[in-house]
Amino acid sequence: MADGIRFRFSGHQTFVFRYGWLEKGVRRVEEDGGIFAADDAMVRLGVGKNMVESIRHWCQVTQLVEPDPGVSGKKRGVLRCSQIGSRLFGLRGWDRFMEDDATLWLIHWLLATNPSVGTLAQLVFARFARPDFTRRELMDYVMAFVGRESLKIKESVAARDIDCFLRTYVALPRAKVLATPEETFCCPLLELNLIQTSLDGELYRFGIGRKPTLCAAVFAYALREHFERARGSRNTMSIQECLYGQGSPGQVFKLDENSLLEYVDRLEDVTDGAVFLDESAGLKQIYRRREFDPFPMLRAHYRGEDRR
Repeated sequence: MADGIRFRFSGHQTFVFRYGWLEKGVRRVEEDGGIFAADDAMVRLGVGKNMVESIRHWCQVTQLVEPDPGVSGKKRGVLRCSQIGSRLFGLRGWDRFMEDDATLWLIHWLLATNPSVGTLAQLVFARFARPDFTRRELMDYVMAFVGRESLKIKESVAARDIDCFLRTYVALPRAKVLATPEETFCCPLLELNLIQTSLDGELYRFGIGRKPTLCAAVFAYALREHFERARGSRNTMSIQECLYGQGSPGQVFKLDENSLLEYVDRLEDVTDGAVFLDESAGLKQIYRRREFDPFPMLRAHYRGEDRR
């Protein structure tokens, strides 16, 4: 499997996640790790059977909940909240009702860079290095990937996954919404405007450039994770690698070079000098002077102590 990641092209039951789903899923898991397997799960979550499965899927692929390693045997399906899940949506979470744009960017990052369970979002944002695409081109890319990785995925399954992915990031045309009222329930990630469509709806293009609602604290969180996964113990990363590397902040957030440089410049203050831009020898490199913890930066952001 690619990079040891297990890719999934199903599990969402064709539903995008809606406002309230992730928050509710995390809080219910915080109360009872076996909630999704409980006989009364539909009652406690207030949704139908397929939606119960969908909420579980989205909570897991966004890394907000995870299998509980302390549980085995018949209870292997028991989950626990991840650190980021608890801090965002737990009982004392920073943004329990998903009111801050920083949360949307974090969820997007967590979905597109899941180190164990890959989804179409990861293929598209972390690996698909194109500025635009048609649905057919995306299907061809997915099926070529499936073939290379020897995955047993039917084209019909991939087609449904592509449809769900596009509805996660792209608003449906008004006519289609009117024809299928169920689709009026939009995914919160639409607000990020990361994928745009042509007037005829045939061509999709990434919204590359500045991201006014992406705060420095979320960028710091993403950069730290990318450093750990891509560079390990090495303390330098070229701007080009951070911009175009597989699973890099530049690719996942669809930044241009000037925007990326602005974020790196701001990190010297945000991280108290732990990270800074080094332009010696005519090369622009990100230098990590020491390890840094992004959680205090995120906490400061959510408390309104630092809105940079």
